[in-house]
Amino acid sequence: MACAALLAACSQVIHNEPINAPLPAGATESAALGRDVETYFDDTVIALSFSGGGTRAAAFAYGVLTGFDETQVPTPSRTVPLIDRIDFVTGVSGGSVLAAYYGLKKRKALIDFKQRFLLQNAEADLQMKLNFMNIARGLQGGFNDPTLFPRWLDDHLFEHATFKSLLFEKRPQIWINASDIYDRTPFVFSRITFGALCSDLSSYPISLAVAASAAVPVLFAPVVVQGYQGRCAIPLPDWVERVRHDVDAPPLLRDYAEALTRYHNGEVRYVKLLDGGMVDNYGLAGFTIARLAATTPFGPLEPEEAVKLRRLLFLVVDSGRAPSGAWSQTVEGPSGVNLITAASDTATESGAVGSYSAFQNTMDEWQDTLVNWRCRLSAADRRRFGAPP
Repeated sequence: MACAALLAACSQVIHNEPINAPLPAGATESAALGRDVETYFDDTVIALSFSGGGTRAAAFAYGVLTGFDETQVPTPSRTVPLIDRIDFVTGVSGGSVLAAYYGLKKRKALIDFKQRFLLQNAEADLQMKLNFMNIARGLQGGFNDPTLFPRWLDDHLFEHATFKSLLFEKRPQIWINASDIYDRTPFVFSRITFGALCSDLSSYPISLAVAASAAVPVLFAPVVVQGYQGRCAIPLPDWVERVRHDVDAPPLLRDYAEALTRYHNGEVRYVKLLDGGMVDNYGLAGFTIARLAATTPFGPLEPEEAVKLRRLLFLVVDSGRAPSGAWSQTVEGPSGVNLITAASDTATESGAVGSYSAFQNTMDEWQDTLVNWRCRLSAADRRRFGAPP
């Protein structure tokens, strides 16, 4: 450790300068756009959550999408692959790679994702070995600065695409989840989050968001997002203040509301982001927060969807590791790497269980809310939204 400290003093400083841009002058709102009501809606909604787990997670998610592509489902006019019917995708860490790529390319993502990512060595240009020099880098913030992996992702997958390519799509809606390590909450790359920072999400590189979502602590320095407080007139959504003072509000939403408030008032000027699996390895936070923060009984659905909905399939693709190793059969151990791995897996699994519990409670409450809303619709609203008999 003494040698590492000496090396740290003369090793290169990690560069993690924020590159997010402020909102244009005169911007007055940042609420997410509604989904295009001209998009075909029927009685089924499909959502996917791609968990963390490195390349293994991306491979699991790829297998699921392949299965969806091979499954044909009927519509009133024709039979289509189930992959074309996906409405929502939320991803974290390794799962965010395919979540973002599918959001950009839709079904065509299956054509080349295996060759462009799964069969490539994304770690080839990264510092991954445990040696004195890397320990020195770790003491300065991370083995690798946060620019290396995004460059690799742009060269092999995203081709410098920004969130502008995702925000205006009819379907699916995509959420990328990282961890705000100061506020210890999920950081969802959404218009609401960036609006609180007075920053422009549409110009932010997708590769950098994915890299933040997958930035394993110590191996990577944090990705930094800057707040531009005072440079825009965008207020926080009304629900933020209400939730902050509601003792019965779900803890996930209350913590997120507190973080948004700190972003907005300048208490947090620079948000430091690491692997989203630290707080939610299932990647459910994006969808859960979108529902909990909704100001309507049907959000994040559109009313034309909600009046027809009979089935909602939400598939959580869990790529986590099962317990392993022989040290549970002996008095000694674990030691060394096994100890670090076991501690990390324990913390990750605990956070995932908590996020799933919040998600499950949210879904149960949403079902009841939707039923009550639909049973109370007037005849005029039923006609306006195209409700079936």
